[in-house]
Amino acid sequence: MSETVTKPLALTMGDPAGVGPQITMAAWQQLRDSPQHGFFVIGAPELYAPHMAVEIINHPDEAPEIFQKALPVLPLANMPLPKPGQPDSDTAPAIIKTIETAVSLCLEGQADAVVTNPINKALLYGAGFKHPGHTEFIAALCESASKRPTQPVMLLTGGGLRVALATIHIPLREACNALTTSALIALGQIVSTSMRQDFGLLAPKIAFTGLNPHAGENGTIGREEVEIINPAAEQLRAAGIDISDARSADTVFAEALTGRFDAIIAMTHDQGLIPVKTLDIWGGVNSTLGLPIVRTSPDHGTGYDAAAEGNARPDSLIAAIKQSRLMTDNRKRLA
Repeated sequence: MSETVTKPLALTMGDPAGVGPQITMAAWQQLRDSPQHGFFVIGAPELYAPHMAVEIINHPDEAPEIFQKALPVLPLANMPLPKPGQPDSDTAPAIIKTIETAVSLCLEGQADAVVTNPINKALLYGAGFKHPGHTEFIAALCESASKRPTQPVMLLTGGGLRVALATIHIPLREACNALTTSALIALGQIVSTSMRQDFGLLAPKIAFTGLNPHAGENGTIGREEVEIINPAAEQLRAAGIDISDARSADTVFAEALTGRFDAIIAMTHDQGLIPVKTLDIWGGVNSTLGLPIVRTSPDHGTGYDAAAEGNARPDSLIAAIKQSRLMTDNRKRLA
């Protein structure tokens, strides 16, 4: 294994009217004496300078020497500065630019991972944003740069759970129709690979949830388990992946907490997020698997009310920063 060099993490500004600036400053305060978690933020220095020590950088390589004494900021010029809690559509181009810059720096090897602060997608649509969310946008940027297709997978961690989602930001009625055996096979392969390369699990145990109550009860309460999910599990097991047939979603998360499973693949967005957020509403992390880069994010939104009141909690961002370093270090060990 060749010697590796640790690069800083690239944080995006997020919506400047949301909690992003506040939780970024709080995260720096808590992590400044932990150089392995060193980061720089891409955004307007004026968002942070009135409240703490800030140093403008021109290149990510400058961040490590600065990190313990000041927040390193790779600046965006001529950006409107909204008041906390008062979103401004004029900031949309800058918000998008920070994401594009972070991904580009990571793909170029100048940053080890991308950690994204929360955005408000509706605010961005007027600036040409055409994606259902952060996850899909970052995947598109990676595809454009690498000229290779990606299958982005949302993984939520928190409360002792790792939960990947088979469907994400689509209506529930469409989610049920979107499930296919081939897509679940590809998903299972991505999750299995990630458990090994990102989380250091040599023999990960994975579970599929069922779509229907009681996992369909052998086809008496729906046929998706029998016709779609279990055939995918069978093919994955034949390929050497330790994965269960569809298990009842009302018990499988408890099974994972006992250690029976290392990760769960949930069929729908809320089916997967509800247990994670119930167990750890403040410290959950959203990671995107299936990309050539490591990307994590806090598992919450822009929090305009908390931004206006100045009481945003940084727990989730700090967890996202720590997880991005864990994932990066594990990947480097296998390189």
